[in-house]
Amino acid sequence: MRVQRFGAVALILGLVAATTLAGAGSPAAAAVHRGQGQTVYVPVYSYIYYGNKPFKLNLTATLSLRNTDSAHPIRITSVRYVDSQGQTVREYLEKPLQLGSLSATRFLVPESDVVGGSGASFIVKWQSDKPVTEPVIEAVMIGTASNQGISFISHGRVIQEVTK
Repeated sequence: MRVQRFGAVALILGLVAATTLAGAGSPAAAAVHRGQGQTVYVPVYSYIYYGNKPFKLNLTATLSLRNTDSAHPIRITSVRYVDSQGQTVREYLEKPLQLGSLSATRFLVPESDVVGGSGASFIVKWQSDKPVTEPVIEAVMIGTASNQGISFISHGRVIQEVTK
């Protein structure tokens, strides 16, 4: 497939669709995981490179946290934004945030904020008093230049389970 400058949108959308369809019928996709807390790593990108020269396209990143449990709230205890060297750039929460059943919240890294670099990430910690279905934690990146645009999603990965 030939990809033009900024023409990666079609390629990325195709890869996202293929990944989504491939996972839809798998046994792992059907399994419901319940827990009382996790630490989740979410890769994000302040910018990406494109073209034959190292041109940068700055991106806006939106971290989305969605409580998928229909009966119980969860507490978001920490949302750390980490740069490419693993250093904390900022902590988004001063105190825990309660997220009601089936509700969502978001945290934004504006396009002009490139301090995180191309290897930035969020580290999200959540807890619950009762076992709940895992929240959906993902980042959406979007950028535009001229009349072209690109957007893609990055899914969170559990790096630690809370055991009670």
